[in-house]
Amino acid sequence: MKSFLYTFSALVLVLLASSCRKDLEFDNYTDRLEFSKDTVYLDTVFTNIGSSTYNLKVYNRSDNAITIPSIRLGLGQDSEYRLNVDGIAGREFENVEMLAKDSMFIFIETTIDINNLPNSNNEFLYTDVIEFNTGITSQKVDLVTLVKDAVFIYPDRDNTTGVIETLSLNIGGETVETDIQGRYLLPEELVFTNEKPYVIYGYAAVPNNETLLVEAGARIHFHADSGILVAEGASLRVQGYFSEDAELMENEVIFEGDRLEPLFSDVPGQWGTIWLFEGSVNNEIHHATIKNGSVAILSDGNPNEVNEKLKLTNTQIYNSSNYGILGRNTSITGENVVINYSGLSSFAGTLGGKYRFTHSTIANYWNNSFRQFPSVLLNNFQEDGNGTLYLADLTEASFNNCIIYGNDNPEIILDEVVDSAVVFNFRFNHCLIRFDDPTNAFDGPNYDFGDTNHYIGNQYNDDPVFRDPYNNDMIIGDNSGAINLGDSDFANEVPNDILNVSRTVAPDAGAYQHTSF
Repeated sequence: MKSFLYTFSALVLVLLASSCRKDLEFDNYTDRLEFSKDTVYLDTVFTNIGSSTYNLKVYNRSDNAITIPSIRLGLGQDSEYRLNVDGIAGREFENVEMLAKDSMFIFIETTIDINNLPNSNNEFLYTDVIEFNTGITSQKVDLVTLVKDAVFIYPDRDNTTGVIETLSLNIGGETVETDIQGRYLLPEELVFTNEKPYVIYGYAAVPNNETLLVEAGARIHFHADSGILVAEGASLRVQGYFSEDAELMENEVIFEGDRLEPLFSDVPGQWGTIWLFEGSVNNEIHHATIKNGSVAILSDGNPNEVNEKLKLTNTQIYNSSNYGILGRNTSITGENVVINYSGLSSFAGTLGGKYRFTHSTIANYWNNSFRQFPSVLLNNFQEDGNGTLYLADLTEASFNNCIIYGNDNPEIILDEVVDSAVVFNFRFNHCLIRFDDPTNAFDGPNYDFGDTNHYIGNQYNDDPVFRDPYNNDMIIGDNSGAINLGDSDFANEVPNDILNVSRTVAPDAGAYQHTSF
């Protein structure tokens, strides 16, 4: 009996082994492959900057295992594309095996130098194909990439040590060494035109007593941990403007990250900040969109300048992982400013300062994580690492005909350290504000909405009816609580909304007059 069992078991093993060997016998390839797509679009890349990794799925629908004699790029080893097939990188592959009813991924990347391409200009459509060949039959999948030329600004790197150049700042007549990677712009780099995009690595610093002029239609892209730094005595002038003709090239200026793929179009925190250093003067930003930074604008110092340190008009700020605008004892005015989707506050005026926003929409519909800060934060202090408080005057913080709203509550916090030596002046005029305090957690005098020294003609907790706030569409609709809320005196100061619609008759609060949608 035991002998019979051994004989039976051996027979079963032989049959199983025979079955496995048959499944692993690979037939010659015939035209039986299917693909997840017939064209792989690798989206837009800058010259010499690597793309994201894209994939193509290949299916063997047959009942037999097969061998594909050749998978290769049409341009062979000269192709600017790179493949990874079954974990192996290259441009040409032979005898690739696929099991019956199985599939495999092919991963595709590219890094293209537009200067090596024939007849290239500022944009070039680069194409190739992936060929699946037997010598008898052939199948192809197209590869397409739009390549853009750009002006690259980056710090030097020591060839021996690999150390990247850092900035030395002149502060109050003294040279201070920093660990900020970057370099000062050269005289011939102090005008950013709209002819090519600009790609900045590290911080592009505007030298002392110089001005960086950014012309209408310019596109500025920042690499990770990069930005613009405006040094003492220097200025930033962004000169976008509104165009009535939608067919013309957009004349706003755009600041964003250097990843052009749609996947990165709304990802916060891709770059650093536009840093208006203490002592920089007469900074102006007109008709700009600033998105996907850590702190879109950081403004330090100079709260008592005759002319505000920063003037913003018709500017949109979105998707900041920390603050949309962070002012630290500084002076800022804003007209038709729209800020939304910030990891902390959309606007924070800290350590006092002087701020005036008119017909602006300062909202926060952040939903990437829990948010602890309101849309608008004002305070008059700063605490160092040892717990020491430094106080400064909040000379003015006025919000006129504004919307201050979001998906949290409340959306304003007035965090004052009371001290007779400093002032804390603020006023909300004819604003739509989200502030609901059912537990009376905010019961100090700063939250007395009946105090006309601080609150005049405001409306609370009415829905502004934004069209799509989670996608940064902050236009208000027919049933908005902001309709006709604005005071005509402030509307006369800013007679057109951010879309150039007149608001001198029955002005709405916020940066937009309402519309039907």
